[in-house]
Amino acid sequence: MIITRTPFRISFVGGGSDLRDFYSKCQGAVLSTSINKYMYISSHKYFEEDKIRAKYSQTETVQNIEDLKHEIIREALKMANIRGGVEVSSIADIPAGTGMGSSSAFTVGLLHNLNAIKRQYSSKEMLAEEACRMEIDILKEPIGKQDQYAAAFGGLNIFRFNANETVTVEPLYLKQDVYNQLEENLVLFYIGNERKASEILVEQKNNIGNADKFAVLKDMVALVDVLKDVLYKGTLDEFGLLLNQNWLLKQRLASKISNNHIEDLYQLGLKNGATGGKLLGAGGGGFILFYCPKELQQKLISAMPARHFDFKFDNEGTKLIYFGDEWA
Repeated sequence: MIITRTPFRISFVGGGSDLRDFYSKCQGAVLSTSINKYMYISSHKYFEEDKIRAKYSQTETVQNIEDLKHEIIREALKMANIRGGVEVSSIADIPAGTGMGSSSAFTVGLLHNLNAIKRQYSSKEMLAEEACRMEIDILKEPIGKQDQYAAAFGGLNIFRFNANETVTVEPLYLKQDVYNQLEENLVLFYIGNERKASEILVEQKNNIGNADKFAVLKDMVALVDVLKDVLYKGTLDEFGLLLNQNWLLKQRLASKISNNHIEDLYQLGLKNGATGGKLLGAGGGGFILFYCPKELQQKLISAMPARHFDFKFDNEGTKLIYFGDEWA
């Protein structure tokens, strides 16, 4: 058996600028971190060498790879030229459709796993690029590049998306006390309503051609370096204010990013100690993140009618955690 572990991510500012419709005209940038919630992909030899078994929320057993309904597993196996005799399974700490990049974590972890079967070295950059090609170019998903890079590299980073399709990865090396304070002052709540991001992202992509929406994204990209300076200076009181500014801008990109329920929860958070926050992912539901000083967090947690969700930062990115001898 081979097992890979790939982290989910939290994006702070700049989300949406990783879409090709934007960065092909103006460099995009996102500041994000991976967290210690993971996608686990396992593979082992299947006893029927002419068949493939895939286990996720469903179980599929097929003889012809083209009959696999799970598009990512199907295309990844084809990319790795594995046509039978394998079983692939996935387990995740967080459900899909909650705004933490689960689809891309799945793709990166699966490609990492299948490359290990083939004894092929997988750099983090290679895995991120392959995952982007898989999701964006082959499967035509209306998504950007930030999730694949966050899952592959791990850590606290700025990702800059260039018109020539390259991505510049800039790790942020903070003073340990600032890093610890940032981690301690972020509070996450699960508000439910899992959704497929594609509907919101299609509208967002279509809106990029609008000059006003394009200008909003440029303003969001500008916040990336402002937030970087705040982190390096250690003036974390400004962190929540910048999250809030980014959230207000993001809501202008598409009609279904927020709704009355989300806005009520957000305002409740601000009234109970948070200085700012944002909904994670494309919008519509999932997780809501707040920046709240530690001494005020119990008040915030008590006031929110949503599940408080503990997490820590991750610094490793996708990782091979077990390699059994059956593939030797």
